[in-house]
Order: sequence, then C-alpha cells, then structure tokens
Amino acid sequence: MRKIILVAALGVITGAIAALASILFVSLLEAASGLLSVVRDNLKGEGRTFWLLMTVVLTPALGGLIVGRLLMTTPEKKPLTLADSIRSAQTVRFDHSTQSGLTTALSALVALASGASVGQYGPLAHLGATLGTWFASVTRSTGFTVTTGLGCGAAAAIATAFNAPIAGLIFAHEVIIRHYSIRSFAPVTVASVIGYLIANYVFHRPPLLEVEALPQTHASEFLIFIFIGIMGAWTAIALMKSVLWASGISEKWRIPEYLKPAAAGLVVGIVAIRIPEVLQTGDSVVFGSIYGDVFPIGQMLVILVAKLLMTALCLGFGMAGGIFSPSLVIGILLGSIIGEMAPWLYADNVSGTTIYAICGMVAVASPVMGAPLTAILIVFELTRNYELAIASMISVVFANLVSCPLFGRSLFDVQLRESGYDLSLGRDKVTMQGHQIQPHIVYDFVRVFVDQSVAELRDRLLDCDQTEGYVVDDEMTYCGTIDLLKILELQQREDLSGIRCGAVARREREILLEDTSIWDAMEKTRSFVGESIPVVRDYDTHQLIGVIHESSIIQAYMERLESVRKEEYEHF
Repeated sequence: MRKIILVAALGVITGAIAALASILFVSLLEAASGLLSVVRDNLKGEGRTFWLLMTVVLTPALGGLIVGRLLMTTPEKKPLTLADSIRSAQTVRFDHSTQSGLTTALSALVALASGASVGQYGPLAHLGATLGTWFASVTRSTGFTVTTGLGCGAAAAIATAFNAPIAGLIFAHEVIIRHYSIRSFAPVTVASVIGYLIANYVFHRPPLLEVEALPQTHASEFLIFIFIGIMGAWTAIALMKSVLWASGISEKWRIPEYLKPAAAGLVVGIVAIRIPEVLQTGDSVVFGSIYGDVFPIGQMLVILVAKLLMTALCLGFGMAGGIFSPSLVIGILLGSIIGEMAPWLYADNVSGTTIYAICGMVAVASPVMGAPLTAILIVFELTRNYELAIASMISVVFANLVSCPLFGRSLFDVQLRESGYDLSLGRDKVTMQGHQIQPHIVYDFVRVFVDQSVAELRDRLLDCDQTEGYVVDDEMTYCGTIDLLKILELQQREDLSGIRCGAVARREREILLEDTSIWDAMEKTRSFVGESIPVVRDYDTHQLIGVIHESSIIQAYMERLESVRKEEYEHF
C-alpha cells in the first residue's frame, strides 16, 4: 500500500511539473503571438505597406535561422518529436538528453512566435514527456519507471492544453506507451487529472473550444459523416506524404543544416503575403469556422492547400513544431467545405457547418497522430455534446479504415519504420531492435592464423575445452571457422601437422557487428549451424573482434522479452 501511494504521489508531482511547463509554454506563445496577429490583420486591410510586407516575409525566416542555430547545440542536430518519445517508450531506451528536449521546446516556441506553419501540441506533449522522463530517472529507486514517467508527462501536457483529462490519459496509452497495465495506467491517470485541475482551477484556462447548443443531426447526414471520414483520410495521407517528400528534398539539398529552417520560413513569409492564414497554428481559421464565420468555399480550398504545403515544408526542413495543430486546421477547412456544399444535397436536413467542421477536424487529425480514441474523446470533452461525439466517431472510424492500409497507423509510425523501427509487428520486435548484442560478445576465444597447422588448432581447442576455432590473416581479417568434428574427420585420413588452417576453414555465411540488434541476431541464427557466430568490426575489413554464442543471443532475447511482459502485466 505504501508503494501504491508513493507511485501515485509521483504521478501527482510529474503531472504538476508537466502542466506548469505547458502553461508557461502556451502563455509565452500567446504573448509573442499578439504582435503577429496585428500584422496578419493588417495584411487583410488597407495597411499593406512595404515595411509591413518585409516584416511578414523576414520574420519567419529569422525565426527559422534562430531555430537552426539552437538545434545545432544538441547532439541530434534536429528537433525531437513524438516519434522519439514513442521509440523510447517501446524500446525502453532513453537516448535523448533532457537538454535536447528542452532545446526542442524552446525552438518550437521561437518557430511558432515567428509565424512558422507548425503546431504547438506536439511540442507540448514532447516537453511533458521529457520532463516526465527526467523526473522518473531521478526517482527510479521508488519503482516509478521511466516509461511511466514519460506517459505521465505527455498525458498531463495534453490534458492541460485541451482541458481534456480523459483524452490526455488515452493519448498517452494509445500513442506513446501502447499498453494499459495498471502499473502505468494509475499514475498516468493521476497525472492527467492533475494537469486538468491546474489548468482549470489554478490558472482558470478557458476551454480550447466552446460550442453552444447545436441542431439535432439527421439520420441521412451520417452518409455525409462517412464521406467526411473518407475525404479526411485522403487529406491526411496527402499531408503525411508531403512531409516525407519535403524531408527527402531537405536531405538532398546541400546547404548547412541550420539554414534549412530559415529557407522554409522565407517561403512561408512569401506565401503569407497573399494567404496570411498559413502563419502559426491557424487559430483564426479554427474559430472562424467553428463559430460560423465561414470563408467562401474557394478561399477555404486555397487556404487548405497552402496550409498543407507550408506545414509539410516547415516540418520537412527541420522547423521545430508539431503536426497536430495544422492537421486540426486542415480538417476543419475540409469539413467546412463539405458543410457548405451539404445543403445542395440535403436542402433543409442539414444540422450546420459547425458539426461538419468538427468531424473534418478529427477525420484528418486522427490518422496523422494514430489516435482515433483520443480524437473522439477530445470532441466529447470539449463540447459535452453526445450527438456530436457520435458523428465525429463515424468520421474517425472511416478515416482510419482508409488511411491505415494505404499509408500506415500514423506519420510517426512511418517515420520510425523508415529509421529501422517497425511497430507494425508489435512491441517485441522494436524492443529487441533497440538493444545491441555488444554486452554478450565473448572476446576470449580460440584464434589461429591461416598458416598455422590444424594440429596446433586441435591442441588449443582441447586445452581450452572449446569446439570451434576462428582463422584470421595477419591483418586479423576473418577467414573462416574450423570445428573440432571437422578436425577429427581429417585426423582419420591424414597427418594434421601438414595441413594449414587457411586451407580447410569454413567461412560462415552469417557474420555480426558489435552494434547488431538482438532482433537481427535472432533472425540470422535461423540459418546458422554451429556453436557461435563471428563478430567483426565492420563489413568492409571483416576484422574479427569476438564471437557470440547462440545461447547468449537466445538468453538476451528472453531477458528483454521478460522485461517487456513484466512492464505490461506486473502490478506495483
């Protein structure tokens, strides 16, 4: 009982830390965004002076330059994202420092304040996860695991930002932790509630969306909700593929890395002269569409395309920020466009553009984040409208039904797959991919040179009570393996002292490196026959540095598998 109370208390502290950091982040962003909002409003009026236009063009570029220089101070040289938090939670390896996480949050704040077309909720969730990981690492002796701390921080940040504690809880488990063991569920729930309480009762943060009473939906409209889901899936796929495409262009562009965010910011500034809605998170579009101030259909379509492309450009070129907020804006525009066209089909049996806008919002955002349950709960907690939650649920379901087979569970999952971590085959594989065989390598083994006799190798194997010897040349290049059974067969036919080891060595097809993952090692043992596998420094020189026994690989695999199951099913 004492341990349960202790872990719950640590969840309270983690939630409070993450909530306070999130409120500080949002407050600083709101203060910095005031001036940019005035500039954006002047672009629509008569105040379009030369200096105003230069300010609009150069501010995102200058912000991108600052972001680039900030990120160069981190070991990664790039912003961390929720994909990194997911990988850490699944592999139970936390390779990124707290300093890198805080620098990413500061970089996102600069990017958003200067007008970059990125979002704030991804950086907030990653900031919470960073602080939760840090706090758990310094209190690990209490039984508060780092994975749990990561989930607590992310849940509290989302609960604080959206005033949605249930959505924060589900987000942490659905997107990051990806299991629901009571060991993590209880403290993550506590942290999410603490974030909500601090936002509402300490700082009195207003809800993200306040939707008044809406007209009752009609049964025939559910066909439109399905259509919104399908179109939302295609829009989400276009957004995610655009981000990946921009990332590929950025990798091929031979300019200093710190200049790439500035280049993206410059393009955003130029586009903003004609389409100011691409700046920042696009709150003006959100509130305008939700509260009935709808743009003409043609203008909404232009803003949607521009926002999609500018978001992809910023994220692909290394601008710190998230994709969740832009996907909400793009989805709201999509839903509003469909809502404006709905009366052409259903005449008076239309419940209103607001419902379609919110359905579009979650239809695009949920496939991008891989969080269908979170998206539905955000709608329900923000609006307290059961019918609207049902309508959005239909759109979310069909959006994910279309998006998952055509693209993948989320943008983060695809990014992780491209970096070598395929979550589609389950957590076990990713965990094994995150741990190397290096601790299990044996560096004390029988090694002979190619010009030594097989008789010498036989005597050494018998003295060392081993069954395999490894043959190298003068440069320690691996030339092959000779096992004791082979030696005994040769001994029956001829004199071993006249046979050189290099002449009879059997070169193994399977060779490993020090940094080979446990998963890859297990895959290679499928076709391996022998006692141990050679380990070389690299595949170019094949310099032999050690061997690893098959039993050691299996033991490492079982140990990691046991730790995964223990975390998923063990109580406190």
